[in-house]
Order: sequence, then C-alpha cells, then structure tokens
Amino acid sequence: VFLESVPMDPSNIDSRFFEAARSLWAEELQWIGSESLRHSVLATWALALSKSELTADDLHRIPFTLLVPNCQVTFMTHKRAVVHLSYECAKKEVSFFGSSLNVNVDTTVAGAILCDVGKLLEYGRAPDGSVSVSNFGKMLRHPFSGVGLAMACGVPEEVSHIIAAHAGEGNMVKRTPEAFIVHHCDFMTFEPFKAMAGK
Repeated sequence: VFLESVPMDPSNIDSRFFEAARSLWAEELQWIGSESLRHSVLATWALALSKSELTADDLHRIPFTLLVPNCQVTFMTHKRAVVHLSYECAKKEVSFFGSSLNVNVDTTVAGAILCDVGKLLEYGRAPDGSVSVSNFGKMLRHPFSGVGLAMACGVPEEVSHIIAAHAGEGNMVKRTPEAFIVHHCDFMTFEPFKAMAGK
C-alpha cells in the first residue's frame, strides 16, 4: 500500500510535505555539508510524511517508543537527541582518530536523521485514536521500510546502511563506523527508559 506507489522522482511529492519535513529538521539539516545529500534526506522525510497516517505535529506528541509503557518522551525529542549525540560523537571521533577511522560526519548525521523515518509507516492510528503498530508495521519493521523510502529518494548506500543497521537487525551485519555511532546513540537513549520500566 505504501511503497508500491513510491515516486522515484522526489519532485512528485507535494511541497507541503517538504515544508513539514523542513520544519522538523531545520537546524540539523544544516549540519550536512553536501547539498545533494541534504536534499535526499529531506525528500525521504517528505515522502514518509506523505505516506504516513501521522502528521508532523503528531511527532511532537506521540511517544518515541511503544515498548515503554506510558512513555513521556516524544518521538521528536528522542530523534533530535540521537541526531545531536551522533553529530557530536562523529566530530569527536574525527578529532581524535582522523584518518585511522575516517568517520564521515555528513553520512553520520544523515543516517541519524533517517534511522527512524520508517516508523512513520510502522506506526498508525488505532480505532480509539491512539498510536499503535500499523498493519504495514506488523509486516515490515522500520529499518526495512526506512531503507525503502531512502533508496527511492536517492540516499547513498552508506546512509541506507545506517538505517538498516541501527536497530537489532544490524547485529547480523558488519556495521560501518558511522553505523556504530548512530546505533549506540540510539540505544543509549532507549535502553535506560526500557530498564526503568522493568522491560
């Protein structure tokens, strides 16, 4: 239903979804030096919003995870934390390790912004209006749908790899340095909430 009709040309996406995506990531998109990568990241979010049951405003209200009961941290609060932490970690690794590790800051930031974009398809509205896992989400978790959205918008494979490998699925592959950064920044801001909830 969602990805069968994905436009391969991002210019086919309604401009209002680009505006909504830009409002979500106005600060963080500027950390991506490559204009083409910045545009493909923005287009991926615009595409996801165009296919989602959720709006950009919803992302400032819904919990970032459905695995922690009564979670008070919103989707965007958590997402922005992951991006900010990943950005700072990438810069520090460049500073300390240089060419020994060759961390690409643009790739790291793009991957951090996009790692949970598939949740816009994984999540939907229950009959009572609450957020729940959508029928689509029961078939494909967000790392898979996120990669599909990103590839449709021309996101490079190095960034798509981060989307694919940021969650538990990534334990089955060899992560790049950038994917390790995003994975750990994501889990260090998720696992403590899960532990406090006794999960």
